[in-house]
Amino acid sequence: MPRETAAEKKERAEKICAVLQRTYPTAHCELNFSNPLQLLVATILSAQCTDKRVNLVTAELFKKYRTAKAFAEAPPVEIEEAVKSTGFFRNKAKNIKTCCASLVEKFDGEVPRTMTELHALAGVGRKTANVVLGNAFSINAGVVVDTHVTRLANRLGLTKQTDAVKIEQELMQLVPQADWTLFSHWLIWHGRRRCDARRPDCAHCEIKKFCPQIGVEIDDKVKKGPGGA
Repeated sequence: MPRETAAEKKERAEKICAVLQRTYPTAHCELNFSNPLQLLVATILSAQCTDKRVNLVTAELFKKYRTAKAFAEAPPVEIEEAVKSTGFFRNKAKNIKTCCASLVEKFDGEVPRTMTELHALAGVGRKTANVVLGNAFSINAGVVVDTHVTRLANRLGLTKQTDAVKIEQELMQLVPQADWTLFSHWLIWHGRRRCDARRPDCAHCEIKKFCPQIGVEIDDKVKKGPGGA
């Protein structure tokens, strides 16, 4: 793919969004939650852990602890045991307890709706804050940058950055703000369903014509096509 101007890259990004929207019309956050607090806790637990594992843990966790006050008052060892299988459980349990204590103290037990307030809570970085704002409150404050988004944004040539904050800033310049939350879901779904890290299904990829396939080693069969020489 020839060198792009900023305007050309932005136009390509918008075309990618349009195709992914048609491809994944039901794309959504795959963490199970029924209120902002549950999503906040689930997202803290999702660090270095699969959504599937988190959902197994929170199915029981949310029955036991229904409010920020309940989490804040729970013995640390109790929370640790409940979230142990998500990994890094001591740190996650500490963050959840401290975070919920702050919610009780500063926000009457409710989850705040601004990036600044969320980011100040224990265990809450921009990624977690963006997940909560976008999916619990429908506020497009930024782009969630996880491993799938990082990998696909680089593979698609939308950024050369590896730092999540820098990647987010570049994507926010390319993608319409109304699509920021969904864009993350589209890339995550595409990364899980089509664009595998080691063996991407480029032959059937819906956005192939917009992708420079950076870092992808395409075998001869894919390059030549069926029966090609």
